[in-house]
Amino acid sequence: MVSGNVKTAYDEFYQEHDEAWRMLGAKYKAQHIIEVCKGRSFKKVLEVGAGDGSILKHLSDNNFAAEYHAVEISDSGVAHIRSRNIGQLVSVQEFDGYHLPFEDNSFDLIILSHVLEHVEHERILLRELKRVSEYAVIEVPLDYKPGVDKRIKHFLAYGHINMYTPTSLRYLLQSEGFEIQQQLTSIIEPEVTRFNTYINQKKQKSFIKDIRIVTEYVVKAGMSKLTDKLNEQLASAYTVLCKKSNRQADIF
Repeated sequence: MVSGNVKTAYDEFYQEHDEAWRMLGAKYKAQHIIEVCKGRSFKKVLEVGAGDGSILKHLSDNNFAAEYHAVEISDSGVAHIRSRNIGQLVSVQEFDGYHLPFEDNSFDLIILSHVLEHVEHERILLRELKRVSEYAVIEVPLDYKPGVDKRIKHFLAYGHINMYTPTSLRYLLQSEGFEIQQQLTSIIEPEVTRFNTYINQKKQKSFIKDIRIVTEYVVKAGMSKLTDKLNEQLASAYTVLCKKSNRQADIF
């Protein structure tokens, strides 16, 4: 189970709820899920660590699957999910953070979006994903940069206890017996940056700031196409569709 202090923190996490901000972030997370799953169809989908249900809401509105289920460690998150009236949502329940209350191979797809960076024992959770579903979409923020330890208070304030690069996430998944099917790197969209700047940070709006936000995005997007190394260095998030293999992970 998750530590008691972690459970308490997340129980209170959605009590002060910013609907517009969460829905905006979820809009692009849902787009990433749809993109890496392109060409495949999934009937029964489970989101693990579903938060307030924003991603499921977007997926439902886009007719991504026929049936949705959600588990979340936070009482307040479960309450928000239930209040959303998400189409084709079959079940919502609280769980202990590691043990999924479902039979083996219950789902076609599991979604784990911006969750793994919060998980104390990530391999335990990944093994549960393999138990209940053949496929998983996993997205993580790319927080790791040289000197990230100097900003530890900043990241811990968001509950980010694990740091990833695309390479390190692939290593983790492959060492746990997952096969990468599709992958996607992404850069924070100008729409999200503007909201964060003007609404969250309450900075005064200006034409110059708008131009700077768009220019930075265009430059990063252009440079990321030059080499794989730049692509991984400049990206803000990494999304993979993975499939469990028939072999066990060869650890020791």
